[in-house]
Amino acid sequence: MSQKLTTAPASVDHILLMATRLRVLGEPLRLRLVHQLLQGEFNVTALSVQLGTTQPNVSKHLKVLQQNGIVTRRTHKSSAFYGIADKSVVALCDTVKTGLGLAV
Repeated sequence: MSQKLTTAPASVDHILLMATRLRVLGEPLRLRLVHQLLQGEFNVTALSVQLGTTQPNVSKHLKVLQQNGIVTRRTHKSSAFYGIADKSVVALCDTVKTGLGLAV
């Protein structure tokens, strides 16, 4: 038996926005960055060490996340710190985990 949708159909503009958000978050390293940033603000050096990848790679993906409004960049003296800008990504990730039968 099929399950009924509980929300109204989305407009074309909304579909395009959702597709962009999902595309941006569809890169595994970006998802790992988001999950790390849920713990608080970090600089590129700390993120690269914690995720086991290079600083240029982290910077490249943080730029995409920032351009799409998912993370913020804050400077303090000569350092830049990144954090979560859009808390809705937490709910989105939790929804995907639930849909996959993973613990939330």
